[in-house]
Amino acid sequence: MTTAPGDIVQVSGIPVTSPLRTVTDVILRQSRYPAVAVLDSALNRRLLTDEDLAAVPALMRGRRGAVAARAYLADADGRAQSPLETRARLRCVDGGVPPDVLQLEVRDEEGRLLGIGDLGWRAARLIAEADGNGPHAAPDALFADRRRQNRLVNAGWRILRFTWADTLHPDYIPRTVRRAMSAHH
Repeated sequence: MTTAPGDIVQVSGIPVTSPLRTVTDVILRQSRYPAVAVLDSALNRRLLTDEDLAAVPALMRGRRGAVAARAYLADADGRAQSPLETRARLRCVDGGVPPDVLQLEVRDEEGRLLGIGDLGWRAARLIAEADGNGPHAAPDALFADRRRQNRLVNAGWRILRFTWADTLHPDYIPRTVRRAMSAHH
């Protein structure tokens, strides 16, 4: 594909493709999970807007991979804060237990924030956390996660925790969520 006006931008004096062009090119060449993670990240970091996302189908028209990549656009959600959160969400969607909210804010009766859950099912009072090795491995982060989990549990929420390895087994996360939801009823 040839470059169009706006496809090339300068970053520190170096010509590079724009975020819109880069994301479009990447999702045409990737499978669903990494493609959606790239879309989520670009939206979360505000490198792309919803209007940019709406322009992607026209940029892909006639290119190899366009049919599959168009479907990935519907899965994009800029609230996901990491590729792990994207993968966990997609496992839930594919397994028939999509979360009804991402970045679920839980507050006490006075409105104080008790914590934010990565994936949430409000009716079941269930939160799933996607615990990446980097952000959650440091002792301070680990202790903060424990305190936040205690606040959420004391407020009546149940917490499930998933890792990258869990996302490698297609049925594990949705099966675990489904069991937790059925235990609630």
